[in-house]
Amino acid sequence: MPNVMIRRKDDGGLLFYIAKKDQEDTIASVEIDTEEQWGGGVELTDGSKYYIDPVSPPPEFPTTLRFKRG
Repeated sequence: MPNVMIRRKDDGGLLFYIAKKDQEDTIASVEIDTEEQWGGGVELTDGSKYYIDPVSPPPEFPTTLRFKRG
């Protein structure tokens, strides 16, 4: 379960960064992205998939969260 830093890009998209792997990519989709919750399945633009239990209320970005490889 890697620690992942997520921050907003200038264009409003979310950037997904795993420091231990020096992996950085843009989040293509998030399963749950509402005013009440954020999380579930997360897919990156390279096709990689990760999972986080939905967080309520949604986090303020930038933040660091623990994801499972999905």
